Amino acid sequence: MAFQILLNVMLAFAWMFYENSMSASTFIIGYFLGLLVVFFMRRFFSTRFYMYRVFAIIQLLFIFIRELVLSNIAVLKVVLQPKMKNNPGIFALETKLTSDWEITLLANLITLTPGTLVVEISDDHRTLYIHAMDIGDVDEAIEDIRGSFEKAIMEVSR
Repeated sequence: MAFQILLNVMLAFAWMFYENSMSASTFIIGYFLGLLVVFFMRRFFSTRFYMYRVFAIIQLLFIFIRELVLSNIAVLKVVLQPKMKNNPGIFALETKLTSDWEITLLANLITLTPGTLVVEISDDHRTLYIHAMDIGDVDEAIEDIRGSFEKAIMEVSR
């Protein structure tokens, strides 16, 4: 991926020299032309086209913002109820993620979402213990996390 980005930037600078203009607009045009060149040369690289990963990162960011807004609304509903009817609990989430940075990112995204907190990570780094402020169905909560954060992290890293 780093080689593709470097090649794209070098092609953008080559375009600037070709056009004999050192403006930002010439660099941007050269960058997009270089992007096309790298895209058509993608079969010669051992990794996939790097813009797929960029789009996956943007998608992960939007998923996190959506979950952040929805969980803030859910916490607000619980807090504003006249009588507290929440059901707190701790549940175990077995993850399919393997590398340390993937697990750390998942734990941080879960912790940054209001109403949930990663309390512990098992010694084998396969299970995360999560405290939820109001949990109705444990299986549904696990599938929510797997379907949103874990899936998006796998798309970014693989």
